[in-house]
Amino acid sequence: MTQPRKTALIAGATGVVGRNLLRLLAADPAWDVIAMSRREPDITGEYRHITADLLDPADARAKLGGLTEVTHIFFSAYIERAGWAEMVAPNMALLANLMDAVEPVADRLQHVNLMHGTKWYGNHLGPFKTPAKETDPGHMPPNFYYDQQAFIAQRQEGKRWTWSAARPHGICSFAIGNPMNLVMVLAVYATISKALGLPLRHPGSEGNARALYNVTDSGLLARACLWMATDPAAANEPFNVTNGDIFRWHDLWPAIAQYFDMETAPAQKIDLVQMMADKGPLWEQLVREHNLRPIPYEQLVGWKYGNFVFTPEFDVVSSTTKARQHGFSEVIDSEGMFLRQFDELRANRIIP
Repeated sequence: MTQPRKTALIAGATGVVGRNLLRLLAADPAWDVIAMSRREPDITGEYRHITADLLDPADARAKLGGLTEVTHIFFSAYIERAGWAEMVAPNMALLANLMDAVEPVADRLQHVNLMHGTKWYGNHLGPFKTPAKETDPGHMPPNFYYDQQAFIAQRQEGKRWTWSAARPHGICSFAIGNPMNLVMVLAVYATISKALGLPLRHPGSEGNARALYNVTDSGLLARACLWMATDPAAANEPFNVTNGDIFRWHDLWPAIAQYFDMETAPAQKIDLVQMMADKGPLWEQLVREHNLRPIPYEQLVGWKYGNFVFTPEFDVVSSTTKARQHGFSEVIDSEGMFLRQFDELRANRIIP
């Protein structure tokens, strides 16, 4: 018997998360895909692209109100604001306006997947219990993750569709204009250091370099979200998603330095936002010399995110036991992931 086709609506399809979901599902003949984003995605494959202003309820209804075929919603849209209190209203509006537009008409809706992260546990506030588990209590709000999950859980009550929430950390991939992308921070920082004739130094404190850390490959995250959205065992649950290993930056820098053919030196804490602010002309020179893609320097990497990663002197580790117990057991070696993604950046002429 032929299975009915599934239709995915990916909100935030050009981000570091949505881009890889789009790549995964557009290559799967079992799925029809609708990609929603401000910019045209750079992913090849069969999908439909639409734009909609999710902050505008009328525009959301006009652009999305006819999507009767949607069976799965993958929500990774996100708006950055200066503080967490300021982020609640706009990020709640993104989700609420999308659901108000799509859910009433999508009679075959089966699942809604939310994209959150380790800030659920308060890692942005200071030391927290590790390894973090999905059953751990939250921190003092505001945190729009809490509002979004409560909203979708309440809305799901009595409905045929289910929900899930992914909580990755340190997502690694390539997506232009996405500030929360660790692989770009590492690659561009190393490239600029080498161009200046400097050794590769950990840009945080020695305490940060020796703290335990974990990251999430964006391809693995996409496959985990697909699992959450289609396996009944994952229904109505949040799941931590990381590569499944942990490391210390102190032990990882030699492998990164070897990849870029550089020497290493002891950690030297710097403010990446301040110290890298004047490197635009140098990057333009590297683009010309190595025939790189002419991506504006300010769109290439988010140094603020680099500061966020390289400042804490406490462990940042999430338990992925729950996902394994429920059926998702994929793991990736993080050192190998970084080197593979550097290869991809070179192949796409992003770095020399």
